[in-house]
Amino acid sequence: MRNYDLEFLKHFSMVIGFLALVTLGLIVGAYFLHSSVPPEVDPRAAKRTEARIAPTGAVYAGTTGAAAQAAAQAAALAAAASQVAYGGTTDGSVIYQNLCGACHTNGVGMAPMLTAAGLGARAAKGKDMLYKHAIEGFTGPDGGIMPPKGGNPALTDEQIHATVDWMLDNVK
Repeated sequence: MRNYDLEFLKHFSMVIGFLALVTLGLIVGAYFLHSSVPPEVDPRAAKRTEARIAPTGAVYAGTTGAAAQAAAQAAALAAAASQVAYGGTTDGSVIYQNLCGACHTNGVGMAPMLTAAGLGARAAKGKDMLYKHAIEGFTGPDGGIMPPKGGNPALTDEQIHATVDWMLDNVK
């Protein structure tokens, strides 16, 4: 081997050694960096854990507890009423004006209007059939469409019955 070949091998070995040290340094740095960063927590897992450890009830004691219990009951009733359409009212005119009148006043979607010709023919089939079609929905042979519960699934069956009764009572 010649002298310049030995010189090349010496420099090449030094470069390879330097690169090996840089690589080793990066691996050690990545290891320490990875161990110092906390693992990510799945938000769904955190919610499940919080639901598991949440208190199942509350303790009410004395006059302060009675007031807190009454407030909790009032809040629960308000929350239940907000889940029912129109505050749970069974006034057929309120529900008709807010929901049903949009179609039944003008005959939109071939909806029968509050006339003897429009609603009267359907009333001859009986209230039970009208209740059923109002609750479950109906597609008529002439192309008329009645969505279930008038398109508002939050309505209760009692509200539907009250509204159908109100409509029948107000046929012109």
